[in-house]
Amino acid sequence: MSTSPFAVYNEAVRSLFGPEPKLEMLFENNDYPFAHGAGVFVARDNVLFVTSNLYRARSHEVAAAAYTSNKAIQITKVRLPPATNGDSSHGGNSSAYGVQCEEINPEGIAMASGGAHYGDDSVVFCAQGSKERVGGLVVMDTTPPYATRPLVTSFFGRPFNSPSDVVVARDGAVWFTDPNYGFEQGIRTLSQLPNQVYRYDPATDNLRAVADGFGRPNGICFSPDESVVYITDTDWIHGDGSTDPSRASTIYAFDVATYHGQPFLVNRRLFAMADTGIPDGIKCDVHGNVYSGCGDGVNIWSPGGVLLGKILVAGGAANLCFGRNGELFLLNEHKLWRATLAASTKGALLGI
Repeated sequence: MSTSPFAVYNEAVRSLFGPEPKLEMLFENNDYPFAHGAGVFVARDNVLFVTSNLYRARSHEVAAAAYTSNKAIQITKVRLPPATNGDSSHGGNSSAYGVQCEEINPEGIAMASGGAHYGDDSVVFCAQGSKERVGGLVVMDTTPPYATRPLVTSFFGRPFNSPSDVVVARDGAVWFTDPNYGFEQGIRTLSQLPNQVYRYDPATDNLRAVADGFGRPNGICFSPDESVVYITDTDWIHGDGSTDPSRASTIYAFDVATYHGQPFLVNRRLFAMADTGIPDGIKCDVHGNVYSGCGDGVNIWSPGGVLLGKILVAGGAANLCFGRNGELFLLNEHKLWRATLAASTKGALLGI
C-alpha cells in the first residue's frame, strides 16, 4: 500500500492541501544537482529560475573554477508546463511533462545562490563570490541576453562572506542573509564579517546590518503583511558537509518596528525547529503559514509555530517556490517536483 506524501500533523493543513493534492516529478537531471537554490517564478513567461548546488566543474568550467576549488554553480531557466496529470516515473535529462531547461551563464554573477523578483522584468541574485571575485547582490534581466548589473558588492569596503538568500519588500528594499559557508566550502577567502542579515535600500543607497547572533543565517522571508521577518539558522550543517546536532536547525521570527524612520528587527523569538535536517529556503502563503525546505521535504507551520503538515520527498527539499493557483515547486537537488495544492493556497509574494 502506498503512503501519501502529504503528511497531516494538524487538521488545519487539509484546507491547504485541498481534497486531492498531487505530487509530480517534473524534471530530473542526473548530471549535477541543478535544483538547489533561488526558485523564482516568473508568471508572465511561466518560467522558473533555479540555481544548482556546488558540483565538480565540467571541462568548459575549469578555468573559472580555479578560484573556487574546482567547484561550479549553474543557473537554469526552467520553462514550465501547465498543470497536468501524467506518469512521473522517468529519469535522465528529459521530462514527460514537456519541461525545458536552459542553462544560462550571465556575466557578473559569481556562484549564484538565492534569488527574488526585482521589479517586473528582473531577478536579484545572491552572488556568493569566489577567491578572485567579490560577492553581493546582482540584478539580472529575465530575458536574453540576461544583462546584469551589481546592486551592492560590499559592506562599506568589507567583502561579504557568501550571500545566501534574498527577499524584496514592497518598499523596494532588499533584505539578504550572509553566512560564512563560502569559506568553509573553499570558494571564498577568509570571512571579514560576522554571519549577519542586511537591508539595502536602492532608493537611498543605504546599507545596514539588521540582525546578528546566528550560527549561519540562511533563508529569509516576510509574513504577508510584512510585519514579521522569518530567518532560518542552519548551523546544524557546516560547509564541509559535517553536522552537529547540538547546533541550530531553527527558524527565528522578528517583528518589524520603525524607529526614527527606519525599520528594525525586534522581539527575536524561536519560531520553529526542523526535526529532520535543516530549514533551508523559506516562504509564506497568503494566510501567513510558513513553508520551509527541510531534510524530509517541505514542512508547513501555522503563524503560531504549530507544525501543520509536510510534503514528503526522499532526500528532502533545499528550497521551494509558489507558482499559481496552488502550485508549489520543490527543489530536490537532482529533481524538480510540483505539488498541486488547494487553489486558495497561494504564495504571499505574488498572491496568484
